[in-house]
Amino acid sequence: MLVEDFLRAIDREWSGVGEKIPLRIIGSTALMLQASYVRGTKDSDIVTTTELTREIQDGLLALAGPKTRLHERYHLYVQIVPGGLLFRRQAVTWHPLAALNDELRFFEVQVMDVVDVIVSKLKRLSPNDIVDIEAMCDRNLVSHDDLVDVFRQAVDFTMDAKADDLPKWRANLHRVERDIFGIDEPTSIELPPWVCDD
Repeated sequence: MLVEDFLRAIDREWSGVGEKIPLRIIGSTALMLQASYVRGTKDSDIVTTTELTREIQDGLLALAGPKTRLHERYHLYVQIVPGGLLFRRQAVTWHPLAALNDELRFFEVQVMDVVDVIVSKLKRLSPNDIVDIEAMCDRNLVSHDDLVDVFRQAVDFTMDAKADDLPKWRANLHRVERDIFGIDEPTSIELPPWVCDD
C-alpha cells in the first residue's frame, strides 16, 4: 500500500536514537491503514502528542512535508494536527499496526479507531468525508449505536468556544444517519446548557 510505503520511507531516512516515536495517524489515512479501502488523498495527518516534540515535528516536516523529495516521490506529505483542533471524545481508541511496526526502526504507527475517525469527520463533513463514511459502513466497520455513543462522548468533551459549533456538528450527524444509515428519525442529542441551540 502506498501509505505504508511512504511511512517506511520516512523511517528509512530518519536519523535518531532511543525509543520508538509514536505516530498517531488520523483521518482518511487511518481508515486506509486499517480497512481494505483506498482513495486518493494528498496528506497523512499526524496528531500531536507529548512524545512528538517540536524538534521531531520539524524533522518530520523537513523530511516528508509539502514540497519535499518524499512528497514528490509518493504524492503524499505529512501534516501535523494539534489534538485540540479535533472533534473527539477524551478516551480515543488507538490501534498499533503490529506488522508495519515490526519493520520500522524509529517509529510506532498507531491509527485512530474507525468510529473515532468518523466522529471527527462530522466537524466538517466534506464530500470526501461522506465517501469515507459510506465506505466504512459498506464494510460493516461502524454501527449506528457506536457512532451515536462516541458522538455523545465527544459532545461531553467539547468545551469553550468550539461548543458553539455543536448544533452544526449534530446536524451533520443527523445527515449521516438519514443518508447513509437510512434512519428517518434523528437521534436526540442533548447539548450543554450554555450552547445556543436554535
